[in-house]
Amino acid sequence: MDFIIKADDVTFEYNITSQVDEGDEKAPIQTSTTALDGVDVEIAKGDFVAVLGHNGSGKSTLAKHLNALLMPTSGVVWVKGIATNEEDKAWEIRQSVGMVFQNPDNQIVATIVEEDVAFGPENLGVPPVEIRERVDGALAAVGMSNFAKNPPHYLSGGQKQRVAIAGILAMKPDVIVLDESTAMLDPIGRREVMKVAKALNDEGITIVLITHYMDEAARADRIIVMSAGRVILQGVPKEVFSQIDTLKSVGLDVPQAAEIAHKLRLRGVGLPEGIVEGRELVDALAGVL
Repeated sequence: MDFIIKADDVTFEYNITSQVDEGDEKAPIQTSTTALDGVDVEIAKGDFVAVLGHNGSGKSTLAKHLNALLMPTSGVVWVKGIATNEEDKAWEIRQSVGMVFQNPDNQIVATIVEEDVAFGPENLGVPPVEIRERVDGALAAVGMSNFAKNPPHYLSGGQKQRVAIAGILAMKPDVIVLDESTAMLDPIGRREVMKVAKALNDEGITIVLITHYMDEAARADRIIVMSAGRVILQGVPKEVFSQIDTLKSVGLDVPQAAEIAHKLRLRGVGLPEGIVEGRELVDALAGVL
């Protein structure tokens, strides 16, 4: 299989400097905490992968390794065959892997939507005529063409996040990493962003979704579950969400339909494993009643 991203035994430690009293003076003490611990991940071109984990699981730290914002303490991250610790390749890697972060207000730099989307291509030295084409195409792809002339502060949270995605899209990346990009949005905004992510994936863009929402993860082709810096589960949604006890042991919920099906099986109802969505549960119940 042709892997566009590969993490090979990746460990990462944050160094923390604190001050302790030593008589009349304060002395610095440096400690470290392990955020990633021997992580192996492979993502193929065109995948839609969700990374799940409780706060502190390491999922956002992993996300920042995928486009060389962070470098492994040990191990290697490969992007299109390039190791992210090759300093002279960082710009090339970041053109291939675009990041959309949690707070849309922290990502928008211009006072007009289309100018913000043009910011990235301008910095890449793209010719003006092509910038115009890229901006129009990116806004159309995220359903924001009618807002091209609007000031971003007039937009809803979901609309702002779609503009942020358009800004990444205009740089023509191979991969878009959504790092908790729906965490600050209301349910409508979350649906808007997920609809855009799915549409872009259908067009061939690889999507890596960092999330703690089970319903979002259920839409992915594959799920990676992290806890304490390690990958503890991987597989398609039906496989992962059938491991209910494991997920609950690391502080994660499961889709409501999966949990109901699990409780009914414990009471002797002959339902199949791997039920994730409500419609699947209804159909399965109809078959056994």
